[in-house]
Amino acid sequence: MRTLARLSLLALLLSATAARAEAKFGFVDLQRAIREVDEGKSATAVLKKDFDEKQKVIDQKKAEFDKLKTDFDKQAVVMADQAKKDKAAELDRKAMELQQLFVQLQKDLSQREGEVMRGIVDKMTGVIREIAEADGFTMVFERNDAGIVYAPQSLDLTNELVRKYNARFGAGSKAGGQAKKAEPAKPAAGKK
Repeated sequence: MRTLARLSLLALLLSATAARAEAKFGFVDLQRAIREVDEGKSATAVLKKDFDEKQKVIDQKKAEFDKLKTDFDKQAVVMADQAKKDKAAELDRKAMELQQLFVQLQKDLSQREGEVMRGIVDKMTGVIREIAEADGFTMVFERNDAGIVYAPQSLDLTNELVRKYNARFGAGSKAGGQAKKAEPAKPAAGKK
């Protein structure tokens, strides 16, 4: 009876080892892929433009606040106590408004970036699936999320992902052109 149990266990271990030997793993670096695909470059440029515009608003509001604070600091020594308290309260309120504006703009940018990148990542996931199925990969990991410290370069599918993604969704591709047409048209300046 013991021999039969040992033989069964040995057969189970050998089959698990054989199955493991057939497994094929790969990885992609999605952050690098997003930076390298045409659509990712375009999205990054648009997001940077939005960031720069919002940063100008913040900088302008901060400059206004700094001027008010400097004026208050200069005049505080000659102000009556009640006027000083009122002006300090106004400065505190403006500081709070500036902080709230900063948080709101940062939240808006983060939300916009998430929406844009989510669309790209969703399309990339489909391309990764196709690559994996075509090349017989059992699993494909995301390099940064999986915590991969080292892996042979031959298992890195990022270059193939970028190439296939650009071929399918790039500016010159049929699908990429259709995606651009699907965006709502902006009204011309001055027209309502």
